[in-house]
Amino acid sequence: MKLITILFLCSRLLLSLTQESQSEEIDCNDKDLFKAVDAALKKYNSQNQSNNQFVLYRITEVTKTVGSDTFYSFKYEIKEGDCPVQSGKTWQDCDYKDAAEAATAECTATVAKRGSKKFSVATQTCRMTPAEGPVVTAQYDCLGCVHPVSTQSPDLEPILRHGIQYFNNNTQHSSLFTLNEVKRAQRQVVAGLNFQITYSIVQTNCSKENFLFLTPDCKSLWNGDTGECTDNAYIDIQLRIASFSQKCDIYPGEDFVQPPTKICVGCPRDIPTNSPELEETLTHTITKLNAENNATFYFKIDNVKKARVQVVAGKKYFIDFVARETTCSKESNEELTESCETKKLGQSLDCNAEVYVVPWEKKIYPTVNCQPLGMISLMKRPPGFSPFRSSQIGEIKEGTTSHLRSCEYKGRPPKAGAEPASEREVS
Repeated sequence: MKLITILFLCSRLLLSLTQESQSEEIDCNDKDLFKAVDAALKKYNSQNQSNNQFVLYRITEVTKTVGSDTFYSFKYEIKEGDCPVQSGKTWQDCDYKDAAEAATAECTATVAKRGSKKFSVATQTCRMTPAEGPVVTAQYDCLGCVHPVSTQSPDLEPILRHGIQYFNNNTQHSSLFTLNEVKRAQRQVVAGLNFQITYSIVQTNCSKENFLFLTPDCKSLWNGDTGECTDNAYIDIQLRIASFSQKCDIYPGEDFVQPPTKICVGCPRDIPTNSPELEETLTHTITKLNAENNATFYFKIDNVKKARVQVVAGKKYFIDFVARETTCSKESNEELTESCETKKLGQSLDCNAEVYVVPWEKKIYPTVNCQPLGMISLMKRPPGFSPFRSSQIGEIKEGTTSHLRSCEYKGRPPKAGAEPASEREVS
């Protein structure tokens, strides 16, 4: 096929350059864009060892980002060609198969241009639609024969989940892998069902050291390892996976520099001290404090100073707070309740807590450490003296979260004739 024929099929191209707020348009004749798409399609074909090569149909979206490296992010559509992968031909030498027999796919890829010639595929995900094929009614009359199954069939989902978990539990790779694309599947009716599924997997940013299994926060790595697995599963008449085997081939990731990102999935991040997600966590925290504290009276949380959360195999909260002694004694009250008021002249504790939350097990494990702050005493204030001052609102920068209080205690009033003490800086 002619290059000009392929390029005229581009439906629309968009480019957004984030560097120095400059933008420019690129058209279908952009040679680097074609080289980027060519690199992505060749990599896709190289991982499809048993079928025909796919041929470019059209490019639908493009974004170009220029920095230390140039990145092309684009969507493109491909159709199955008439050249086997093992033929030694390039996809440009192939023609499309007949529409009724050709599988199609829609791919999203990011390709980096390094230097003047090298193009590296950073990430690529494809959704394949199997060929409709000629309908032969007679072939489905054989209940014991092996028949193809749609890669979108919901019957495959429990087997795929089992297969990914099986791979992550039985390999020595330090990272967890996730499903990338189901390539083909077939089924045989026996005393139950035999399935054979071939699919690709990709390395995620979740390490086995910090994650027991995949969570929604586990994302595919731009330059991670990839693999192709074939699973054989027998589903018994109770719809259980009674027998399972797996064979996987792993392909190392390319030498690629991942572009900088502002998101660190496994790093602690600040959350508002009045966040609703802290309510249950704080309830367990104060319960733990009162259970381990030998004081006669219950304590309750008076002020949350700072809160952070970290995504691990679950969530871990780091909370700094002040607890104050209440009027409810442990002898007369079975537990701390809303009616327990803090004492005007009572003990205060400066505390920090680490709370590990496992949502799927509905379990919370708090650890609390406290130091006494001393007794709170009331003093008569001179007329016009206010013990509080407004918090200063600092500059809010992009990507940061500011936690502001409406007022902050500024200490005792100065004695008559004394030099006014300089106000401490509001953090």
